Parts: sequence; C-alpha cells; structure tokens
Amino acid sequence: MKILLVKLSSLGDVVHTLPVVQDILAARPDAQIDWVVEKAFAPLLTPLIDLGLHRVISCEIREWRKTFWTAATRAEWGAFRRELQAEHYDAVIDLQGLTKSAVVARLARLAPGGKRYAMANQTEGSGYEAPTRWVADVAITIEPHIHAVQRGRELCARALGHTLPVAPDYGLNKAAALISRAPEAPETIAFVHGTSRADKQWPMENWIMLGRQLNSDGYRIALPHGSTDERATSQAIAAALNDDVPAGATPRAVVWPRLPLNELTQHMAQCAGVIGVDSGLSHIAVALDLPHVQIYNFDTAWRTGPLPRQTAADASRQLSIFAQPTPSVQAVWDAWLNSQPSPPSTSGMLPSQ
Repeated sequence: MKILLVKLSSLGDVVHTLPVVQDILAARPDAQIDWVVEKAFAPLLTPLIDLGLHRVISCEIREWRKTFWTAATRAEWGAFRRELQAEHYDAVIDLQGLTKSAVVARLARLAPGGKRYAMANQTEGSGYEAPTRWVADVAITIEPHIHAVQRGRELCARALGHTLPVAPDYGLNKAAALISRAPEAPETIAFVHGTSRADKQWPMENWIMLGRQLNSDGYRIALPHGSTDERATSQAIAAALNDDVPAGATPRAVVWPRLPLNELTQHMAQCAGVIGVDSGLSHIAVALDLPHVQIYNFDTAWRTGPLPRQTAADASRQLSIFAQPTPSVQAVWDAWLNSQPSPPSTSGMLPSQ
C-alpha cells in the first residue's frame, strides 16, 4: 500500500506527527510511506528513511508565496509537482488541515480506488481551514479536546482501519542509534530557551539561576540556538555560568553551533536531559524519551506537552510546569528532581539569590 502523509510545518507539529509512521508500519509492515514537508524540517525526517519512511518530499510553500511571480519560484514549484506526482497513492492523508496542505493533497495522484483523507473539523488550539475537507474524499470527525500527538494518530488509524498501539513510537531513538558519533558528556543538560513567540519565553535570570544549581550538582549546560537572537541569549547565559571558570578549565556551559535538525537531534540524544520552553526542540526531547521538564506560561500543556506515561515508574520522567506569568525557578528545579530515576544529591530547596 502506498501512502502519502501531508504535514508541512511547523517543527513542533512535525514532531507530534512522527508516531503515525510507526503506527502504520506496525499495522502494515509492507506499506510504502512518503511525507511532504517544508524543506526546513526535512532533515528531521530523513534519518527515518532507514526505519520505514520511503521518501521525504520537500517544498518551500512559505517562501514561494512571497515570490510566486518569479521564474525561479515557478521552476521550483514545477520540480516539486513532478516529484510529488511521480507516484500514485492508495491513500493521501492531510494531517495539517490548512488550505496549503489541501492544495498539496489535491495535487497528489491517486492509484485506482485510492482516496484522500482529512479532518472534518477543528480541534481545540489548532488551526483549521475549510478547503481541507472540500478536497478530501473522506473527511473524518476528530474529538475536539485531543492532544496534538493523538490527533494525527487517530486520523491515520481511522483512515487506514488499524488499531493504535497504546504508546506512541516516534522513531527518533532508533534513528539516533543508527548514526555513530562521539557522545555528549553524560552529565550534559540542554537548555532550550528559544521559541517562536516571546510570550512563551522564560526570563534569562531564571535560566542562569537554574544553570548554577545544575552546575553545582555536577552537570554541564548545553545551549542550542536557531537564530541570531537566540544565539545572543545562549552566549549571555554561558557567559554568566562561566564567569569564574579559570582559563583552560572545562566550561560549565557551552554554546552549540547552529546545526541542521538531524545533527541537533543527535546532539540532544546524547544528553542526560533537557529543560525547555514550549518549542519544537522541547518536543524533540520528548520524542527522544529524555528526562525533560517543559515550561509553560499558558495552560496548554494538555495538548502539546509530554503525554502521561503508561507506567508508574515512568510517570514523572517527562513533566510540564505551568504558572502565570511564568513558573518559578524552584518549581522547575523540583520538577527536574522528580524526573530523575534516583534520589538527588542535593536538597530540593534552591539557595536564595
């Protein structure tokens, strides 16, 4: 069976959709699965080609919209259409629910008897546009109050007629194991401070205070970044944590270079854990099954944060923390201690600033 998944963006949404690949393969081991995604996020998917994903078809619809009249854009659009239409699919599943994804689904070619599937309704907190159901041969109604991971899994299961495994399998741990590289030091904790929205950020002074406490517990801090502003923040946090480190000594915090998503995922996979705001990189930490604390300034973790664990032993391995205007350093520290499999070496109370 040839299946086309359409989930174009953003990073967090693409991560939340990863389990559908393993769900489909568990039910149909011989399925040929292709995925259309924005070029910026394609590196996250390409390692999964060794794990059942057949083809990653990249596009740049975000950019093409801005320059649709140019010859270069027309040429790129034409090349994308030819690649997309090289196969005839038994099922095309629009997991995005927007006009742009509906256009892609409509352009894809069906095999005899093939069908296009999409959501028939908006779910809480998600974007939705009517063309997605107009294009579909089968529009499937989804429970409105549903986690982002479960939404995509449910849509695919009902479209293809399979039963869902209880726990989602993102595939990233398996992909990380296929690439040999020098690991990060096992005491490294990644701080994911960057996010696309300023109102999701956590104050820099909080990151510094938390970093100092983790340093005192023997951890080194790693600081990824995805933009010039995020790099400046990473450098400022690192400077504060390294301010009294002697020359030539091992730094307490390191700023990672800006990396492609596949390499960044590899770096994160080698860490002892991740603490981060609601962002795509934090969702990658969840997909990698790392000990993780996700910081929320809004009460939306129920639909995008770590899913509840199936066993009591793992119940606190990945936690979300919500408070307004923002969670305290103490709350995040307590959550981090709770995520650890063994008793912490220090008291649960942070020293006063």
